[in-house]
Amino acid sequence: MFRHTYMEFPALTLVLGGQERSRPVRTLGEAAEILIKRWPSDDGEEYVVAVKACLDAIHGIISPTAARDALIRAAHEAGIRYIAVVH
Repeated sequence: MFRHTYMEFPALTLVLGGQERSRPVRTLGEAAEILIKRWPSDDGEEYVVAVKACLDAIHGIISPTAARDALIRAAHEAGIRYIAVVH
């Protein structure tokens, strides 16, 4: 159904609170799952943009990298730290 759900993008790790302290994000599917199920707040403007960006990337409308950038902006908005791996 969503052929790009598992398309990889440059990996990062989100540092969340609670028991699940750090969460690696390597694919669009993982990004969408974190945004929808594990995000601390669903009312931020950047959060809404990130959810839409993930869906657009899954459908091939935008690049996975653009969705990753939106995820990073949403993390800033929510006060979530992240660790990016640079190759």
